[in-house]
Amino acid sequence: MPLLPGKQLGPYQITAALGAGGMGEVYRAKDTRLGREVAIKVLPDHLGGDASALARFEREAKVLAAVSHPNILTIFDVGRDSGLSFVVMELLPGETLRTRISQRRPRWPDAVQMGIEIAEGLSAAHSKGIMHRESQAGKHLRNAR
Repeated sequence: MPLLPGKQLGPYQITAALGAGGMGEVYRAKDTRLGREVAIKVLPDHLGGDASALARFEREAKVLAAVSHPNILTIFDVGRDSGLSFVVMELLPGETLRTRISQRRPRWPDAVQMGIEIAEGLSAAHSKGIMHRESQAGKHLRNAR
């Protein structure tokens, strides 16, 4: 069930839905302790009772938290509230790489720069022994501009 604006998850107040995928729903939220906007990924209801899905969700958060690189988003917190498991991460402004490329074909220098930044993020993850296994290879990598 989607979370409505105003819903509290620990110290985080949901302000808007951002998107959904196979392993979670993502919301914009306000960190009421630090006064900043964050993104919160919530494990969907239908997976909440699935021990393997919960383990994968928690493993994803630990994996991302282990890497510090400008081209990989930062994990701030993990938690459980009202029966919901969630991961709190930095809120990145802008569009997804998929949207950016589908709306306008990048000039070749821009495409090369995007490729370099994606490769640098992947290299940082690989140096920590982390392999990205999802079909959307750049999902957690920062968009270049």
